[in-house]
Amino acid sequence: MTNLKGQELLRNPFLNKGTAFTKEEREKYNLTGLLPCAIRTIEEQEKIAYERTKCFTDNLEKHLFLMNIYDTNRTLFYYTVGKHVTEFLPIIYTPTIGDAVINYSKNYDTPKDAVFLSVDHPENIKQSIETELKDLDEIKLIVVTDGEGVLGIGDWGIQGVDISVGKLAVYTVAAGVNPKNVLPVVIDAGTNNEKLLNDPLYIGNKHKRITGEKYYDFIDKFVNISIDMFPEVLMHWEDFGRGNARNILEKYRSKICTFNDDIQGTGVMMVSAMNAIAKVTDIPVKNHKVLVFGGGTAGVGVSDQILMEKVRSGLSEEEAKKHFYLVDREGLLTEDMNNLTEGQKKYARSKGEFQKPLKDLAEIIDAVKPTVLIGTSGVHGAFTEQAIRNMAKINKRPAIMPISNPTKLCEATAKDIIEWTDGRALVVTGSPSDPVEYKGVTYNIGQANNALLYPGLGFGITVAKAKTVSDGLLAAAAHGIASLQDLSKLGAPILPPVSKLRDASKLVATAVVKQAIKENLNRSSISDPKSAVEKEIWEPCYK
Repeated sequence: MTNLKGQELLRNPFLNKGTAFTKEEREKYNLTGLLPCAIRTIEEQEKIAYERTKCFTDNLEKHLFLMNIYDTNRTLFYYTVGKHVTEFLPIIYTPTIGDAVINYSKNYDTPKDAVFLSVDHPENIKQSIETELKDLDEIKLIVVTDGEGVLGIGDWGIQGVDISVGKLAVYTVAAGVNPKNVLPVVIDAGTNNEKLLNDPLYIGNKHKRITGEKYYDFIDKFVNISIDMFPEVLMHWEDFGRGNARNILEKYRSKICTFNDDIQGTGVMMVSAMNAIAKVTDIPVKNHKVLVFGGGTAGVGVSDQILMEKVRSGLSEEEAKKHFYLVDREGLLTEDMNNLTEGQKKYARSKGEFQKPLKDLAEIIDAVKPTVLIGTSGVHGAFTEQAIRNMAKINKRPAIMPISNPTKLCEATAKDIIEWTDGRALVVTGSPSDPVEYKGVTYNIGQANNALLYPGLGFGITVAKAKTVSDGLLAAAAHGIASLQDLSKLGAPILPPVSKLRDASKLVATAVVKQAIKENLNRSSISDPKSAVEKEIWEPCYK
């Protein structure tokens, strides 16, 4: 039931059904004459919408078309994307979301129910959030960005808001989070992107990024107001800059229910991949030697999560750290280098370990002899043929995972890796990869798509109303999708396909709820975790 009628009802994306309003509903809600005469079911509407998407050859145009449906009819949007999840997930999120962010100001039409907070006006935080709540129910999940470290494309200021909107859309598509329980937020702290500062179309603050005390005071005020308004909310941080991301997470993670997908989510996804690699290679996770190419937020985050998995496997932290080699712009990180971040210092090798500073990746592989190579650099083509062949020379089944996205920033293609290793490599990519045909075998490529993990993680956290997001909850999420993986055949993907998104999310959410109860982190009384998860799943159907 709703009190809205006429055009007000049609303009509400949570209640609008478009041509699906029945004759009786049209009379009851003063819609007679405001819609075409035809009455269609949601199934018929979806078929029409899907046929329309075939008219677009450009993925960004397809993205904008789908987001127009999002704007006008949220139920139809989720029904349509859910019916074609493998095809449309890369359209509504990575890799196409990168192009949407870059072109955001030029294509701006509506705010997509996001909250825009300016660091110059902290006094407006509470009012801005309250104003947005008119059409929403209880807020259980906030995704917030400041647009400084968008995917692999850098600082895009306020245009990063598309990341918050898109991330929450994936929560609903993958895990069934009710779209009326979520809030996308962007913090406009300015931008250091000269292209945006000089662009007359740019719709954010046209000044350099605010840093230091003023920035962190704003973050603190935002957190306190949000927690005061929504005491059990999950705060999900997304695409913050390298330093700020870790500082914010470390400050709040033990105090409130929060996690950072770039630091923790990607790493947890890699833990899941590592466990699959361990099964195929018959080498336990604790014995794998890991080379991470890209020492930024994602690279350190991946290392941290794999490190914890090694510790859970029986190693001490000091023993586990010896298995990691991080490479950044300066080459293999060593403790004598200047300007190392706190995360990098943790993994920097001793000064005299190697005869000379190592910069070339192929040389580093030859010297280190890793069993696993992970790319988080955003440097296209960084995994050269010689580097890959060196991995194949050292290992019977080399694990090679260029997980930077979008595709144009990937360190190597799956096709090249399979060919350069004579079909022996265990490959995971960050963006979707087509199957590779090589010597009569079809290699299905696993995607390190956080969508397989973070929606279930976040959903499980909100179902349990967890007090904090512990390392135990992250580990439970990493192991939650193990039952979906069939690793027995040559060419089998290391991670489950996106087509199993819903199944993966339900397994992850249930595992997280169980772990929350085990650690006494739940604020919700739950006797049956599986039933509790299923009860909360929102389905896109007209009421």
